[in-house]
Amino acid sequence: MKKIKLAAVLLGLSVFSGLSFADIPLQSKEEMQGSWKLEYTKKSVTSTDTIKREDTWTFKDGKVTITHIPREGTFYDQSPVAYEIEGGKLKIALLGRSDKFDIFALQEKTDKSMTLKGKFGDVYHFNKN
Repeated sequence: MKKIKLAAVLLGLSVFSGLSFADIPLQSKEEMQGSWKLEYTKKSVTSTDTIKREDTWTFKDGKVTITHIPREGTFYDQSPVAYEIEGGKLKIALLGRSDKFDIFALQEKTDKSMTLKGKFGDVYHFNKN
């Protein structure tokens, strides 16, 4: 009987745990303004494996500039690209393809940190610079 109750409790927790990862709709570009240091990424919200990052994403005047992107033992900076808020999500134009976008949903945000989820479930955790 105790095992059945425990199983029921665990099943209930697993059902409701997904609710804590609900998207927070973005209202305007001003919410993104400033410089955000990408601390780590991970493959999904529930993943425990993180990948350390050193990029800085700077949102200013409708453009985002990503700097200090690691590549083969060195770093490079990406040219500024347009971004917009549409349907409560962050849309960042792909470099050289202004008609194509990476789309991100806001998972959580404070004055000092922010977590975004990509369209394929990957997670980006930032700290304010």
